[in-house]
Amino acid sequence: MSSEALKPAANRSTTLEDVARVAGVSRATVSRVINGVRNVDPAIQDAVRQAITRTGYVPNSAARSLVTRRTGALALVISGSDAAEGPDHHVGAEIFADPFFGRVVSGVFTGLRPLDLHPVLMLADGPDAREKALGYLRQGNADGAMVVSTHSRDPLPAQLLAAGIPTVLFGRPPTPLSLSCVDLDNREGGRLAAARLLARGRRRVAAISGPLGVRAARDRLSGFREAMADHEIHQLPHVEGDFTREDGERAMASLLRRYPDLDGVFAANDLMAQGALAVLAEHGRRVPEDVAVIGFDDSSAATAGRPHLTTVRQPVEEMAAEMTRVLLDHLARPARAATTVLFEPVLIERRSA
Repeated sequence: MSSEALKPAANRSTTLEDVARVAGVSRATVSRVINGVRNVDPAIQDAVRQAITRTGYVPNSAARSLVTRRTGALALVISGSDAAEGPDHHVGAEIFADPFFGRVVSGVFTGLRPLDLHPVLMLADGPDAREKALGYLRQGNADGAMVVSTHSRDPLPAQLLAAGIPTVLFGRPPTPLSLSCVDLDNREGGRLAAARLLARGRRRVAAISGPLGVRAARDRLSGFREAMADHEIHQLPHVEGDFTREDGERAMASLLRRYPDLDGVFAANDLMAQGALAVLAEHGRRVPEDVAVIGFDDSSAATAGRPHLTTVRQPVEEMAAEMTRVLLDHLARPARAATTVLFEPVLIERRSA
């Protein structure tokens, strides 16, 4: 077929019929692919997408929305709670300070880009912002929501469930909700950290946990403690932090004052482990010779300092992309039951332990 045959007449726009002719399929098949119908053979979907590119066809989003009752937009909501965080606490600041949130956004964008869907990033860091997010979603401005809750008392997931808005959570909620979620086996991650310290001969160990109101933080600490108890290590001091480098510094200084002979530390994320490294260096403690340190996440913070951190990898980007797939499946099959997709952690060995 000549390149001229691929082009519509100069006085009209490219139509579904043009795309169908180039792809070698029916107009109805092109329509099904454009409207995201899932039971189309992948090879046919590829042929249609290539034909769209070759012909320069641009779908009429307004007409498609009328047919499908879909906006083509999915909300990614970073949500906090009304808990006493202080007047200067904002989720927006956390996004730019913690590499975790950037990885979530990257994973969602990666998952949606090939599908011609558009993520809408929303921050719900207090009552007013949460009401605005709920109103936006109730008005049908997005087809569903992917929610990352930063605190255990966050009411937004339950509110979205009550409003009947298709929702998927990053992380299992602290109390049971009939919502799908994507999570990591955090308990196993804590066990992996303990096994590494034990293998390095460390017996005077301590932990810097995340906020224990957050299920992931509790599970990481529980797994760590259980694995240590399996080796008859029952005295396990720990200090609670809030996943920031500053809290890692504070916690490490507190542990050194109370337990100056400790030889191993497990921090519940890489930022707190990075803070622990800084304090250990200030006190003349060599890592890993004097104190072995293990982080969690395998984020950019793990290789930002010296020595590079041994850490438990959480595949955040893959988990975020899976959130998009689960949500799209719920939209395609509204009667689908809530489900939990659980990812497995992996220990990444570097210099710190």
